[in-house]
Amino acid sequence: MATERRVGAPDARNRSLLLDAAERLMLEKGYAAVTSRKVAEGAGLKPQLVHYYFRTMDELFLEMFRRRAQAGVEQQRELLKSPQPLWALWQFSIDPAVAAYTTELLALANHRKELRAKIAEFSADLRREAQAVFEEVLPRYGVDRAQMPPAVAIVMLTSVSRVVMMEKLLGFSDGHRETFEFVEKYLTELEGEPQQHYSAPAIAFI
Repeated sequence: MATERRVGAPDARNRSLLLDAAERLMLEKGYAAVTSRKVAEGAGLKPQLVHYYFRTMDELFLEMFRRRAQAGVEQQRELLKSPQPLWALWQFSIDPAVAAYTTELLALANHRKELRAKIAEFSADLRREAQAVFEEVLPRYGVDRAQMPPAVAIVMLTSVSRVVMMEKLLGFSDGHRETFEFVEKYLTELEGEPQQHYSAPAIAFI
């Protein structure tokens, strides 16, 4: 009778080392560099241990995403509770580490159907929570829904940095400075001069 292959314990130290190594590789060399051999090498472990803890590379990528997802939800909630929620979300989204992680994660998900579905589900949840806050905050600033719908404000604040990152990778930067200045001038008009509302990012916002 066939038995199911054993998989390493979810809380094992080696498992965390492999996930850490996969993240580093993705950020430093791009998602295409994340192979089982290179992940094991980056973690200082034997290659066979990758498939001891993860049945497939798809499973490794899913776990790499999942372990940061809950922290990301909690971090966004804290940002949106800040005295300047619009500035907080903008500051987070333009952090280079956030933009780089998001860009690589989306590129990877384009080739991984299950990961793409999980990211879409996670992103929809984040956006719903943010929109609920914006629905309350924008009218308080005197912004009419027709002037700036909350859904539009969220997309603008969280997506500009991604476009800028992709264009910078192409060596193209026309309009970047002007766009940032335009957004930040508008935020200053609504919320005043910015404060810093977050520390190191837990996960990229999608």
